[in-house]
Amino acid sequence: MQSNTRKQIFMPFLFGLLVALGVFIGRNFFSAPGGKSNSLMIYPQANKLDALMNLIEEEYVDTVDRMAIEERIIPEILKDLDPHSVYIPAKDLNKVNEELQGNFGGIGVQFSMQNDTVMVIQVIQGGPSEKVGILPGDRIVAVDDSIIAGKGIATDDVMKKLRGEMGTDVKVGVLRRPNKDLIDFNITRGSIPLYSVDVSYMVNETTGYIKVDRFAQNTYQEFLTALAKLKANNCQQVIIDFRGNSGGLLDVAIRLCNEFLPAKDLIVYTEGKSQKRQNVHANGAGTCQDTKVVVLIDEFSASASEIFAGAIQDNDRGLVIGRRSFGKGLVQQQIPLPDGSALRLTVARYHTPSGRCIQKPYENGVDEYYEDIYNRLEHGEFYNADSISFDDDLKYTTKNGRTVYGGGGIMPDIFVPRDTSMITNYFVHLRMNGIMYRYALQYTDNNRQKLEQFTTAEAMKEYLDKQNLLADFLRFAKDKGVAFKQDEYNTSKAQIDIELKAYIARNILDNEGFYPIFHEVDDVFQRAVEEASNMGS
Repeated sequence: MQSNTRKQIFMPFLFGLLVALGVFIGRNFFSAPGGKSNSLMIYPQANKLDALMNLIEEEYVDTVDRMAIEERIIPEILKDLDPHSVYIPAKDLNKVNEELQGNFGGIGVQFSMQNDTVMVIQVIQGGPSEKVGILPGDRIVAVDDSIIAGKGIATDDVMKKLRGEMGTDVKVGVLRRPNKDLIDFNITRGSIPLYSVDVSYMVNETTGYIKVDRFAQNTYQEFLTALAKLKANNCQQVIIDFRGNSGGLLDVAIRLCNEFLPAKDLIVYTEGKSQKRQNVHANGAGTCQDTKVVVLIDEFSASASEIFAGAIQDNDRGLVIGRRSFGKGLVQQQIPLPDGSALRLTVARYHTPSGRCIQKPYENGVDEYYEDIYNRLEHGEFYNADSISFDDDLKYTTKNGRTVYGGGGIMPDIFVPRDTSMITNYFVHLRMNGIMYRYALQYTDNNRQKLEQFTTAEAMKEYLDKQNLLADFLRFAKDKGVAFKQDEYNTSKAQIDIELKAYIARNILDNEGFYPIFHEVDDVFQRAVEEASNMGS
């Protein structure tokens, strides 16, 4: 008892002595000139970066904006990881998330800038604008009593004015032909769906087509709706188009795959340094296990698109047609940060059922990684399958023993080169300057009452085929400063003709009008229809 009492008395005294000794050492051995205490000593902190930022903030000769410095530093740190680990500033997070969430707050119109004026192309059914009476062809001249027509306002700035929090109001002044006076509408912004299934339609009596633009939260339900529509029309084989689809949510890709694969077929597996291997198998509840399938991909099909194509290919479930896909085999997790920003960090690699990781190399930096597409073009890969070489060390086999390769995208079962037979400098000039699109808007605007009588792409095209569109268009193009070149026009004539009619049909019937017409000059699509028809025979 006595020794414990002595310890209780002595320990506080010893602790106080050590503190005093520490202060003495700090003042005498780490002192600045003149005996001033050295405030520049860096004491232990959470990490070196925090210590550095604190030192700059407290001791730097000028006042600094710490947050601005951190906003610049974080992306630089991520550059040394991989091309898909990215930082999303708080100001950009809502916009970035919109594509994956599948909706945003707005008034519910599709518009285009025509002669420096916002022209409504489509009004979303059931949306806020339709409810108050906005019509296709209306010109939005003013927003909240501010004139926007003829002011050179960029499309993004128009969208910022029209979009906003759901439940808030925006006043728009509309010019509607033939009236000369503005009509004022007060619109309450609502939830506007951002569709990821662009179109679905029956190509022929037994073949259906679905184009998927992205893998967002609402994609699976949209996909099921599209499938149900096709099946109700005797669809026995389906073409699924992922061309230009850069990916999205992994779980959505898995759910789409599950519709086509029998029970226990491996869809994909993921694995990372901190994540154990996770296998995902089909559960046997898919609605299209007996439906024949063709998948379309190109050099811009990435991530979730490649998961779907890889699962179909490795399980020998259908055909993949087109050109070699992008080659993104990394999985990101979005992690929210305290200030409202977020980090999308690569946490795993995904592997197709045969075991291949299709991620292309990224060791030489982000710039070279994305320039790979241009290198493929220059190398001739878009035009000749023989120009593509694969490493034998990355050879894998499908369920039925066919050879496939990892390390750089999904190579399709049937390669279809890019068609340039109708592409001339004259055509490129027309497209680059938006001449065909602008003519289609003007033609639609001048003939809306007649065009709105047609409810299908077939009927629309039959009518447009009888109109003298090309002669009128050539005059329009010349007025816009595009010099006519007879030989090049003759080469590109069929392509120009189809695109004009497809754009006009889109202005009235949306994508249900555009794609059935445009597909007439789409070689990849035409080959897919041929192969799908053979499956059904």
